[in-house]
Amino acid sequence: MPDKRLAPPAGTFERLRFAEMLVFIATELHKGLSPLYNPKASDELKASVKERLVKRLTWLGEQVGTKKYLYGDDFTVADGYLFYCLRGWKRVAKEELPGPYLSSYHGRIIERPSVLAVLAAEKLDP
Repeated sequence: MPDKRLAPPAGTFERLRFAEMLVFIATELHKGLSPLYNPKASDELKASVKERLVKRLTWLGEQVGTKKYLYGDDFTVADGYLFYCLRGWKRVAKEELPGPYLSSYHGRIIERPSVLAVLAAEKLDP
């Protein structure tokens, strides 16, 4: 479904940068959040993990800046994956998103009818 523009066209430099962003989200955020879900993790470890994640989230916020989504006006699968991680941060870290950009970015994604529909279908709070 290339007409949905959920990713840049295959074979382009933009697609390579897109894949790089997906790997960053997967390894630095998604996997990085895992100690916060572990009830056996010490408070010291969790504080260290949060400190590291704040740096990564702040960097990502700067990448988003005032753009609507990570790649401008088009919502991509990277935005969906980042939303999942941001939601996880808010749930397990129990802290606001760092920096001046991520909260408004998160809010824009939550306002998408498709996101609201999924959250409702899964009986999840926004």
